[in-house]
Amino acid sequence: MEIRTRFAPSPTGFLHVGGARTALYNYLFARRHNGKFILRIEDTDVERSTKESENQLIDALTWMGLEWDEGPQVGGDYGPYRQSERNDIYLSKAKELIEKGSAYEAYIYPEELEQIKEKLLSEGKPPHYDYETISGYDTPERRKEYTGKGNKPVIFFKMPRKDYSINDLIKGPVTFKEGAIGDFILIRSNGQPTYNYAVVIDDMQMKITHVIRGDDHLSNTLRQIAVYEAFEANVPEFAHVSMILGPDGKKLSKRHGATSAEEFRSRGYLPETLLNYLALLGWSNPDGKEIMSVNEMIESFGLDRVNSSPAIFDETKLKWMNGNYIRNANMERIFNLSVPFITEEKLLTQEQCQTSKKWLYEAIELVRTSVEELKDIPKELSVFIKDYEIEYDSEFMEYFTAQGVKETIKEAYTLIQNDDSWESETILENLKNAMKNAKPQKKSFYLALRKALTNQFHGPDLVKTIHLIGRARVIERLEKVVNL
Repeated sequence: MEIRTRFAPSPTGFLHVGGARTALYNYLFARRHNGKFILRIEDTDVERSTKESENQLIDALTWMGLEWDEGPQVGGDYGPYRQSERNDIYLSKAKELIEKGSAYEAYIYPEELEQIKEKLLSEGKPPHYDYETISGYDTPERRKEYTGKGNKPVIFFKMPRKDYSINDLIKGPVTFKEGAIGDFILIRSNGQPTYNYAVVIDDMQMKITHVIRGDDHLSNTLRQIAVYEAFEANVPEFAHVSMILGPDGKKLSKRHGATSAEEFRSRGYLPETLLNYLALLGWSNPDGKEIMSVNEMIESFGLDRVNSSPAIFDETKLKWMNGNYIRNANMERIFNLSVPFITEEKLLTQEQCQTSKKWLYEAIELVRTSVEELKDIPKELSVFIKDYEIEYDSEFMEYFTAQGVKETIKEAYTLIQNDDSWESETILENLKNAMKNAKPQKKSFYLALRKALTNQFHGPDLVKTIHLIGRARVIERLEKVVNL
């Protein structure tokens, strides 16, 4: 049997990290078993679904490298892959259920359904619809009035009265007791299918073998199993992944910061970082590895290692992981990804980035060791490009007035003025010679010198930093210090 998984988002907004993780798990599971990963767009919510959101979703999945084997832009044998293009299929299959006696037409208005519900609740009964109650509205007069207003009959599923069970691949055995729900709508009066109906028809026809999704869908499973059985179709394996929570233990939302793949991309996260981190939100590598390529994830991924408990989204760890990937990524790629952030901050123009590419390349290579998001690259580069006032605070003065420091900086200033070659080797030699003559306290000297040149006490390699600042700027900044 070929393993077939699917990711079926609604195009109503950005790709939430919970959805991105679901897509990833479906992708990894399919690839692990040499199966197929299908993308399906569930756009039956006509009021909220937009083409723009669909394009955003496709762009985000493409950026993450989650290539689908069937779906929009790819095609396949079981399309269309947008629900909005499958309405004839849903209506045809609903008629099959009516013929089987598993569904029925109802000529009832929404407000009447609400009245039935309120009446049942007032009597202390579960608010479940049933054929006996709803068929009371099915009279020749009602049919004429109902259709005369342009309404189509609502199609209800006749829910069997029995227990249903699944062996969830993550949650374990789950039983839904008889009477947990009543009859439910398959096709609305506007001709649109409901989610719990359309998803079954799609999964049946697309031969989906494993439904891996968030556990907020667990309650939908009862309705879906009942529809599968009414068609005498194979029920797929279900695996419900736990929720993602914020550090405060509440459902991850905007109040916790960035929550979508697009937001992390805009801040300069690499796609491999997000994939790596999301994989570990509920799943663990058998060997305990934390930094993994997609191929390594595929080789070791299994639903048996997916935790049923909620996962905590730790942005601090995500940042750390991104910093690790930035430091180890191909430098040409990091350069190209950094340029848009640099031009957006108006630190340099696009033309300047190209004309000064060799220098900028070296500068980015130096500062990438200390950034965790590429959006911070411009801030780190500003020390080489912008002029600003150094803050000679009490901490600086403590180092500056330490034994031999001021004298060493003056000596270095003189030597640098006479350094026409301006190479890292000669800069290092000048600093060593200046220290040899004045014999300063080394730590205090280096801290004071870095502060005098960058307005910071810590940063990347000092000699490379001095070289990239440039001889003229270094002389100008040291001149202010030696005159203190």
